[in-house]
Amino acid sequence: MPTLIDDFPVLTPVTDEDLCTALRAVTIHVPERWPQGELCRSERVPYPCRLARWGRATIEAAGFTEAQLTQGAPA
Repeated sequence: MPTLIDDFPVLTPVTDEDLCTALRAVTIHVPERWPQGELCRSERVPYPCRLARWGRATIEAAGFTEAQLTQGAPA
């Protein structure tokens, strides 16, 4: 049985470099349907993986909302 590992820390204030890395993390670490359920496309672990959680938390700490992130995204 897998053990739960603590999430990566979100450092504040969020730097531009952290924000770029977080945006890349949430773009790459997305859910994918498998017979076992939703898994991270990149890591094949239950979604959301540590990097996806860190990326979303970092983006929120920078003051952005989910709606702001999805605006302008192709449908």
